Amino acid sequence: MSASQSEIPLEGRLGALQCHFTWDLEPGRNKLLRIKDMMQDIGTEDGHKWLGHIYNLQGYVHFQLGSIEKARSFFSRAEEAFRQMRGAEEGPWLVVTYGNQAWLHHHQGELAESRARLSKIDSLMTEDPSQDELHPEICAEKAWTLMKFSGEQMLLAADYFQRAIRMQADVVEWQTSHVLLLDNMSKHSGTGVEEDIMEKLRKAKEQDPENLYLAAVYLLQLAERGQIDQSGARELATKVLRNPVSSYSGIKPLLWFYRTFTSIDEAVALAEEALNLHPDERYLKRCAALCYKWKIWEKDSRSSLSLIEKGIHAHEELISLYPDSSFTKRIDLANIYAKSEKTKAKAEKIYKELLAEDLEPAEQQIFFNIYARYLYFNQQQLKKSIQYHMKAVEIPIKSVFKENSIKHLEKIRYRKGNQEVDRFLSRLKESQK
Repeated sequence: MSASQSEIPLEGRLGALQCHFTWDLEPGRNKLLRIKDMMQDIGTEDGHKWLGHIYNLQGYVHFQLGSIEKARSFFSRAEEAFRQMRGAEEGPWLVVTYGNQAWLHHHQGELAESRARLSKIDSLMTEDPSQDELHPEICAEKAWTLMKFSGEQMLLAADYFQRAIRMQADVVEWQTSHVLLLDNMSKHSGTGVEEDIMEKLRKAKEQDPENLYLAAVYLLQLAERGQIDQSGARELATKVLRNPVSSYSGIKPLLWFYRTFTSIDEAVALAEEALNLHPDERYLKRCAALCYKWKIWEKDSRSSLSLIEKGIHAHEELISLYPDSSFTKRIDLANIYAKSEKTKAKAEKIYKELLAEDLEPAEQQIFFNIYARYLYFNQQQLKKSIQYHMKAVEIPIKSVFKENSIKHLEKIRYRKGNQEVDRFLSRLKESQK
């Protein structure tokens, strides 16, 4: 440690670190619980290229949730995973992990251990000749973390990936994750997948041929452009079913391919086949439940009682498997309950429970939009439905749910000539100028 560094108070040195505790992640409890489940579903089989990053994020999430010893364990596992993946005892890839550990030790009053981690970081950073900008390993981990943690920070995540790749262009997993992030951003932009994004997907697939998730995304996006490769989808599905279960196995984009471009029945069949092969995997139960929901709400179809019961059973089990992040699953279950006379009272019970809960603004917006549609289509309560569509729109978050509520209100204004809705939409239009 240099003399100048030793003079800086410990808190100041911790605040200057590059790690999860200094990246302005702004965690809310519900978001932390969702990320905890998301990380668990990614899987941690040996050889996973992002294993160290997964463990670091899990450690940070558990720390924020108050599970200090679990956090300590995950940070240690991250340290070991990076060493195994990089094939070296020390290196800049450990800077973020050491920073996380320094913060945890300081929080626990273990000041000597915290300073020891800071010393390790100092020695790693003095070995780095490029002091003026972040090391590519740090850029890549920050990009990956922002990508998982916050949809609002996708642009920043993409920038950090670009910086990492510019400095170290030979790391395939960085390039793959960057392209997948760009693909995700393009879908949310409302403009579809641009030509250069498709070209980047194609090149990434050539460079990372074993990545089945990337292959499935590419297949799906080709189909969006009219190139529907059914034989390629079947071949890819066979490979996916042979591989370890993970949210990045490729099964989810394949299910979307079948739902959109062949039939929902084929999506259901693939999900059930995967579940038969791995009957205890909760992520596959989640995929199956999603397919049943699609089938139940298929346009111009009448759901059989047996399908509704299958969907109810799948979603009830899903809520028990994801107790800490069951918000959307409970809404889906309520919507399926509402399809049957026998279970309509259960639907109303879930809606009343959600109305009473302290939801985060983004969750409130989702709930208000869906509840408004339920009130209109299932309960024929137009006035109450309007009030909840307005509540959804008033939440200052841009989303498909907000846009959907605006569209419903515009239809009501056009068809019913409702003055309250007309005044509301006029005020909305003025505020957007």
